[in-house]
Amino acid sequence: MGPVPSVKPPVCAGRPSRYKTGEPLQPETARHALVRPILPEPAALTAPDSPLLSASSLGMIRGERVLFTGVGLQVHAGEGVVLRGANGTGKTTLLRILAGLTRPEAGDVVRAAPHHWIGHKDGLKPHETPRTHLRLWARAWGSDADLDALLVRMGLSRPADVAARYLSAGQRRRTALARLLLVNRPVWLLDEPFTALDSAGRDLVLSLIDGHCRT
Repeated sequence: MGPVPSVKPPVCAGRPSRYKTGEPLQPETARHALVRPILPEPAALTAPDSPLLSASSLGMIRGERVLFTGVGLQVHAGEGVVLRGANGTGKTTLLRILAGLTRPEAGDVVRAAPHHWIGHKDGLKPHETPRTHLRLWARAWGSDADLDALLVRMGLSRPADVAARYLSAGQRRRTALARLLLVNRPVWLLDEPFTALDSAGRDLVLSLIDGHCRT
């Protein structure tokens, strides 16, 4: 589950049954080419019978090119997957389909649990500070999270009241990821969560993912 280029991990988002991609598609050689588990399954965790997130026979076209076809997965509590592949192979598109933000050309997605979505964009307005940004989302979601403790946990105590226009890219990314901790949602869908983070930031994200998959 290390920080590697072109990796998009939907966290606690399951073990795939199949993933085919490529142009032209080569099911036998491409199967599982872009999907890998990001965590070993903890021995203490037992996956429930019903998946938190499942997809079957997903297909997507961009222009005249087939991005992928026949994609299916099932996600149980305590599981995680990472999507690996070259640019333009449909990793972000697949995540957006799983999140309900993009409609697939074929197939179905069943979401049996609430999810968080963190995409490419951090979602901070230039005048927002980490504190005001998180306070806004906490109010919108009815969260009573301790914002001061959350800011400390995310390494944002010093720039907590600095406008986003003056923050580094890594600090903005930490602020966006902090939204994951405002409300407990079983499924995390993260598009390149390590973007702009230094080694300490990547370690922090890995610890958050590990903790989430174990609870």
